[in-house]
Amino acid sequence: MIPSPRTTLLPKISASEAESLPYPPDVLPGGRWVESPYGAIRVYEWGPEDGRKVLLVHGISTPCISLGGIAHGLADRGCRVMMTDLFGRGYSDAPSDLPHDTRLYTTQILLAITSSPLSWTGAGNRFSIIGYSLGGGISASFTSYFPQLIDSLVLLAPAGLIRPHKFALTSKFLFSTGIFPERLLHYLVERRMRTSKDSAVVPQPKPNDKAANKAASPTDIIASELPPPIMSRAYPTVNVPRAIIWQLDHHQGFLTSFLSCVRYAPISDQHADWRRIGDRLSVQNAGTTPADQGLQNGQALIITGSEDVLVDAKELQPDANDVLGGPRNTCFKVANGGHNFPITDAETTLKYIVEFWGLGS
Repeated sequence: MIPSPRTTLLPKISASEAESLPYPPDVLPGGRWVESPYGAIRVYEWGPEDGRKVLLVHGISTPCISLGGIAHGLADRGCRVMMTDLFGRGYSDAPSDLPHDTRLYTTQILLAITSSPLSWTGAGNRFSIIGYSLGGGISASFTSYFPQLIDSLVLLAPAGLIRPHKFALTSKFLFSTGIFPERLLHYLVERRMRTSKDSAVVPQPKPNDKAANKAASPTDIIASELPPPIMSRAYPTVNVPRAIIWQLDHHQGFLTSFLSCVRYAPISDQHADWRRIGDRLSVQNAGTTPADQGLQNGQALIITGSEDVLVDAKELQPDANDVLGGPRNTCFKVANGGHNFPITDAETTLKYIVEFWGLGS
């Protein structure tokens, strides 16, 4: 296990210095440490105790602050929200002897929700799950295995069904286990991240650009998650790009976790998991599922970015409809922006979720 900055950094600095970090430990309300055999994780939970319970799962390179805007908006509308830094990000430790795959992140979700002082499961308790990018792949897989726990599935530019042509053959070769020394791979990925920090945002090509036809490398996922907006109400200067660079500087397990995700996480080829969800939705929409079971509206809500070239709506919609059982089982919406739209256009994203759930304005 590789310890997070909770162990390697915070004991060495004062409280005021911790508050000035690019990613302070109390960046979001209701923070707690959760110990586990896999290492400690950082969890944030806030909002009305009797509100709708919502778990938000972030992407491959960012800590959970990337979904802070959406989480705050949902809490303002009466939801009880929970977020956790995935293993190897933010203030969560990084298991170094296990693949960072569906099994590991399923365990982390269960660790997070069972650590709550409130009951998120059992006795009729269910929760909604929102997954962004890699978090979308994780959320879909979790829902496929634990349908009795989930009352709504919301996917934002989700991984899971990304077509193979989006990844260059050279990148697949480069990131394959054992071909190059891990130290070299760490150097290459870190250099790409640090090169991207000056502009904060690495523009994505527009659909009609020639560059849009180029295959993406695994590190393109990093670039597409580097937007400038402020995400924390407690710390208005905190933003995602600086938080990612802070991880490079202070989280010794960040690059290990990132590379393991590229190799093992549910980014592509997750058709079987999604099909399980679709089969249950088809049964639900046939009228044979009890009213207190199944997903809200009998659909999965899927939101994509208008200029996202990694998770292309023109590809995802037919692919998702194929495995989820057709358009009756899905609700597609489009927000403005590229792959990072949940951060750069959080208001529109929140609007779609609120409307889908019938929470009012």
